Amino acid sequence: MNKYFKRLILKATQSRELHEVEEIQELWGGYGKILRYGLSESNFRSVIVKNVCLPDKGKKARGSNISYQRKLKSYKMEMAFYKNWSKKCNEDCRVANWYALEWQNNEFLMVLEDLDLSGFKRRMQSATWNEMRLCLKWLANFHATFIGEKPEGLWTKGTYWHLETRPDELKALKDTNLKSVAKRIDGKLNNCRFKTFVHGDAKLENFCLSEDKNSVAAVDFQYVGGGCGMKDVAYFVDSCLYDEECESWEEDILNFYFGELEKALIINKKDVDFEALEKEWRILYPVAWTDFYRFFKGWAPGNYESKYSERILDKVINSLNT
Repeated sequence: MNKYFKRLILKATQSRELHEVEEIQELWGGYGKILRYGLSESNFRSVIVKNVCLPDKGKKARGSNISYQRKLKSYKMEMAFYKNWSKKCNEDCRVANWYALEWQNNEFLMVLEDLDLSGFKRRMQSATWNEMRLCLKWLANFHATFIGEKPEGLWTKGTYWHLETRPDELKALKDTNLKSVAKRIDGKLNNCRFKTFVHGDAKLENFCLSEDKNSVAAVDFQYVGGGCGMKDVAYFVDSCLYDEECESWEEDILNFYFGELEKALIINKKDVDFEALEKEWRILYPVAWTDFYRFFKGWAPGNYESKYSERILDKVINSLNT
């Protein structure tokens, strides 16, 4: 980390000294690191620092130029979300507070609240039904908070897999039936009547569970933007469950999510025709599922086959044709 960024952290946290406690993880593609820094003579014992270091000009990053541009934009979008939108999130869709956001030359700096110190220490590799419900409640409240908002400064279309930014994966897709309807699926999701902000990468690993196991906070907002809330729900479920569970739990999952969404819309005083919203989004759930399946089959061709997803795909294709 450069000296200017270190001075910025000290100033933002009103600290005298800082020291690296640990590396939490390396960012995807080798674009930097997320670290925990300890502070002295400060109101904070520690902060989380997301330090993005883009490749030197002229040097090729791991991946294609399209991938590089997508990642570059994603960090700008994440900073914009924290700066301009995150304060709208209440305790029912908890996100980290931010203390400093800076972009200089080829480096980004995000100084964020250490959620571990705020009671969200637990990380989940698998989830019980109760833990899934907490995450679905978070998503419902996040979607209710931003229903009808224009995603200014964010991705016009949220999620990291949407068709417009994934031409390489579409080209690599071997499933000709899915390939032939990819644009129509994308169009149905983009043209839905009820739009909100989607987290865009709402996998289980991006939720932090509280010590009392009664609430969650979410991290990683690189792909937050406009869209149908079912994108988040379908992607989240896929990150938690095996095929058989996805199918057998589907009704319970959607019933719980929509129950929480209705309550959150009332609490947030959103004037929305909930009956129409639920009807539209329930129809779009399998469409959103198939949209992600399209990306994944192109990203890892031949390595992922899901009987449940194939049944969903057949259902979506039949609905498009009729």
